[in-house]
Amino acid sequence: MLEGTVVSNQNDKTVVVRVERLVQDPQYKKYVRRYSKFMAHDESNACDVGDRVRIIEHRPLSKRKRWKVQETVSKAISV
Repeated sequence: MLEGTVVSNQNDKTVVVRVERLVQDPQYKKYVRRYSKFMAHDESNACDVGDRVRIIEHRPLSKRKRWKVQETVSKAISV
C-alpha cells in the first residue's frame, strides 16, 4: 500500500501517481527526496490532478498498470 499525489489523469480509468520517499545519502548522511511514478486503475474516473490517493497492488491490468486506487485521502484545492 502506497500513498502519493495524482500527476496525470488524461487516460480513461487510469491515473499516474507520484510516490515520494526519503533516502539517506550514504556518504553525507543527508536525507534526499526520491520519487517513483505508478499507473493506477481508477474505475470511476473520480481522481483529479493534485489529489492525495492511497493505492494498493493489483493483478496486471495492462502492460504498465499493476496498481489500483483504494481511496482518496484528500482532494486538490481548485482555484
